[in-house]
Amino acid sequence: MEKNHLIQGIKAIYDSKRQEIGLRLHEFQEIWKRGTTEEIFAELVFCILTPQSRGRSCWAAVVDMTRKGVLFTGEAGQIVKELNRVRFMYKKSQYIVEARRRFLGDCRVSMKSIISQINDSHEAREWLVESVKGIGYKEASHFLRNIGFDQNLAILDRHIVRRLQFLGIIGEVPDSLSRRRYFEIEKTMMEFSRAVQIPMSYLDLVMWYMETGEIFK
Repeated sequence: MEKNHLIQGIKAIYDSKRQEIGLRLHEFQEIWKRGTTEEIFAELVFCILTPQSRGRSCWAAVVDMTRKGVLFTGEAGQIVKELNRVRFMYKKSQYIVEARRRFLGDCRVSMKSIISQINDSHEAREWLVESVKGIGYKEASHFLRNIGFDQNLAILDRHIVRRLQFLGIIGEVPDSLSRRRYFEIEKTMMEFSRAVQIPMSYLDLVMWYMETGEIFK
């Protein structure tokens, strides 16, 4: 299939899904404007859970833990019981408890206030990667998008990277993404975004839709 034909397919999906994607992005922005500390923490937990796991399963686990009161008060052993649909559940349960202790405990530091003071998406991403166990560049970008802080960072999960390779935007799909390689692919995706005149925030969800058939988070 020719590259031009593939690009036309992306543009067609963008045109047909633009309103739906715009509404979803608005929902993310509302979290930053009006979301509680607990809602922002729930989004962080979702992103901690996502590596090598299905997004739907991860969010279902967050919803279940919230409903049962486990997310904000449960021990690691209680949390892990809710992660049976998530890979590396024991390690991730520990990450959740540690993040909760730091950002929701008695001596908590407001994550929103820290990010607001940084006021730069790339610096905020670096702070997250350095400060929160279980969070890499993909997860940090995902989190900042989902809380409505920034919508122009690349969320290079396996769906997006495969789509970029399929389009010929990158060569081989790397086995892992080093910091340097992540930034290289992000820059290439941004250049493609400008070339096809689809904002990065929309392009991510268009590509997600092309891989999964849905617009999620």
